[in-house]
Amino acid sequence: MDGRDAVLFTLLAYAYSQKLKKKRKWWVHPINSLRDTHGHFHTLYKPLREGDPVKFFNYLRMSIVSFDELLASVKKPLTKMDTKMRGTISPEEMLVITLRYLASGCSLKDLHYNFRVGRSTADEIVRKVCQTIWETMKDQCLPKPTHKACLEIAAGFWERANFPNCLGAVDGKHVRIVKPPHSGSLYQNYKHYFSIGLLAVADANYSFVYVDVGSYGKDSDSTLFRNSTLWNEIESGTLNIPRPAPLPGSDVAVPYAFVGDEAFGLSTHLLRPYSGTHLNVKKRVFNYRLSRARRYVECTFGILTNKWRILHRPLDVQVDFCVDIVKCCCILHNYVRARDGFNFDDTLTVVGLEDDVNDDIIDVNRYSNRFRDALSNYFTSDAGQLPWQLGSI
Repeated sequence: MDGRDAVLFTLLAYAYSQKLKKKRKWWVHPINSLRDTHGHFHTLYKPLREGDPVKFFNYLRMSIVSFDELLASVKKPLTKMDTKMRGTISPEEMLVITLRYLASGCSLKDLHYNFRVGRSTADEIVRKVCQTIWETMKDQCLPKPTHKACLEIAAGFWERANFPNCLGAVDGKHVRIVKPPHSGSLYQNYKHYFSIGLLAVADANYSFVYVDVGSYGKDSDSTLFRNSTLWNEIESGTLNIPRPAPLPGSDVAVPYAFVGDEAFGLSTHLLRPYSGTHLNVKKRVFNYRLSRARRYVECTFGILTNKWRILHRPLDVQVDFCVDIVKCCCILHNYVRARDGFNFDDTLTVVGLEDDVNDDIIDVNRYSNRFRDALSNYFTSDAGQLPWQLGSI
């Protein structure tokens, strides 16, 4: 290093050190210092809670009773100690900030201005609350199905969709995200936007039975399913699947199974439609009956996205934060669904989530196909047919 370079290096080092010593303009920004008087927690949330339960439900997507029950469950892990420098944000306000973020689809910067908290503070709050809701509520809202629960799910599908021995409807969706830095094309899907995968199983009550979040956007539905813990439990025999049972009004026994679309591989415990265009009546009737059962997962996605509208737009946070948001929304979906019901109009459209292309179709296993054939015969028999099914195929 010659003398000129040495002088230049010294000047740069001095300028950098002066930059580090630069005093902060404010300890707390004037906007944020008015949080206790002008923030939405005080000017909007409290008046709605005290005077308008209907608008409160619209604001946070749940009733006051449900909110209080949820707060009681997450209050302890969200409570922090005040310091000499400043007071902490209460768990109640943290929960309101997070629910409003998930319900409205606003940005973290919007939370900064509306609730008068720092932008980085809003990030920390939403992340912490989403993680806490998942860790605290998952065993209550998304428990592993027991043998009894599997039978109840199957009874629900027979009553509402006229499909016997069904353990749930399975489907995968793409959740839009902003391209993660240095990720290449890992999260780019077939429609050339960036996403993470959401694999879910729903019951006939429009509730999630199982969710798997966070796979690469390039992965297809069948890849998501084969890599999921659900498939591993099915293959290893550790899932509490009941033994094969006779079809209603028949002595033909078939295994209990999930239902999915053509992207999933046919197996003993997973049924998919017959593929092709020139199908006989029995196969077309089977496809119709299967679609009546499979629509429940689509309707469940519709309720999810129309209530938690953060899923309407690309998530502009880190991938692990995106996963926390989606998992939290699934928990909140089941939580609110069980307590406050749902709006039927929300079941009609799925906004923000995209289906995968069926370009990874798996060959049919002959052994598994015999159960599908048994069901197609049953659906056209006197014991299993529906009066209107031939007019719907």
